[in-house]
Amino acid sequence: ELMEGLRRVIAHSVSNSCYPVPQEAIGVGSAFEGWSPREWDGVYRLLVPLSPPPGHAFYLEPSSAGQMAARSFRVRVELVCACHREQLGRELLCFLHRSQKELRRKHQRSLLRTLCTGSYLDVEKTSHWFSQCVRSSWLHVPESRSWHLVFQPCSRSCQLRLSDGKESLRVEVLFGVRQGDSDIFVVSQPPEAQRGGSSISGSGQPTKANIMASTAWPETYAVAEAKFFRHVAGQVPCEGLHLKCLQLFTCILRGTGFSSSIWKTVVMHVLTTVPLSQWRRKEFARRLWDILAYLGRCLQLKRLEHFVLGNERLPAEISLPRAMPKLEPLNLFEHLARDAAAHREAMQAY
Repeated sequence: ELMEGLRRVIAHSVSNSCYPVPQEAIGVGSAFEGWSPREWDGVYRLLVPLSPPPGHAFYLEPSSAGQMAARSFRVRVELVCACHREQLGRELLCFLHRSQKELRRKHQRSLLRTLCTGSYLDVEKTSHWFSQCVRSSWLHVPESRSWHLVFQPCSRSCQLRLSDGKESLRVEVLFGVRQGDSDIFVVSQPPEAQRGGSSISGSGQPTKANIMASTAWPETYAVAEAKFFRHVAGQVPCEGLHLKCLQLFTCILRGTGFSSSIWKTVVMHVLTTVPLSQWRRKEFARRLWDILAYLGRCLQLKRLEHFVLGNERLPAEISLPRAMPKLEPLNLFEHLARDAAAHREAMQAY
């Protein structure tokens, strides 16, 4: 609610400018899915979708071959005709057809000249701009009377620490561009699973934010995964049993070499193979065994498929880009198939 109030103030302040328009924030990651691994860093992550300002359009261009756990894109910005269009009763300036002299006289600059590198939306420039917006807008948010705000430096997101004297919250605001009308976004930071070091059963070598090009926007499936967990929550007879299973494996078995992202992927797959009607409290131990057995089969086959990419069994309410379900499923254990020593180590850990 606090972040929504802040977003509305920022959206109002940029409504007649050339800057992107922030949409309603979406909570992503384990903290908003109802579980937290033992190594959770205590940060609440919010994805703020950005819409192009009037007279501009966003187009996504792949910038990687798609053989990683997170594909990467660039957001190309194009000017589009805004002649004869109005916003809030005012005629919009057309960046495509008005002269630069007139635009300068009216203190108007296109998005291409403010937050882009070449023709592409720049993550670091966007992060700096959004942080400046938060600074200038904070005192106009009613909650600012109760919460003290401190900024944490970051080049690819907006990191905040909020405290009211009793409790302290750490918030990371990520920026994203939606792919069409789907639940798949490109985002400023790599997904949680792609940060830090790899494990023996991780999904390949992670892409670190500090070596990514400033125009690279990794694809994230966090919103689709969160919707999947909400879909499951409404159908399992024992509320949260699947989350308790996930919590158990990621906390008690920490240090065995299997990352929390691997356990999460396995649990999601088991939720689509074991009928949801069988997730009852009295069957807790059996469901734990199902999850362990599924992981064992994947290790033997050296294949664990990505839960979203190439998955044609997702619930209908999860919206994907048209081509995504037809993609060849990504193998998160591909490195085990290539490296016999890594496979032996993973089997020993199992």
